[in-house]
Amino acid sequence: MKTFYTFITILLISVYSLAQSNDDQKPAFKFVTETINYGKIALGSNGVRVFEFTNTGKSPLIITQVKASCGCTVPKKPEQPIMPGEKGKIEVSYDTKRPGGFSKMITIFSNAKNARKTLKIKGYVQKVSAPEKEKNMLSEDS
Repeated sequence: MKTFYTFITILLISVYSLAQSNDDQKPAFKFVTETINYGKIALGSNGVRVFEFTNTGKSPLIITQVKASCGCTVPKKPEQPIMPGEKGKIEVSYDTKRPGGFSKMITIFSNAKNARKTLKIKGYVQKVSAPEKEKNMLSEDS
């Protein structure tokens, strides 16, 4: 019976050590920044920003899905695997036709050590008044 418990203990230690070494082979993200602050931007301005990252792991990084916390944010994932040491980009487009403050989360699903990764965008869309109509010299306004 003692030999049986010794065998089980050795088996569990072996399985645990194999699981640990397998994690060392998985890909990993290293982002330049995990939060993009748009700051104060004008209504209807360009809402596209890019999150840049590097695969710091030892195998290809495959991003299976990228989801935003609402429909006003549209993320775009890389279509090809990111090889070890290579850089990749996740493009995020925010609808800047909505005035006011915003804070949105983007969730990345991949084969990395941490299968889920969250990124954040935030900022404030200013409501800009329409420019005054220029007076036409030929108009008959008095």
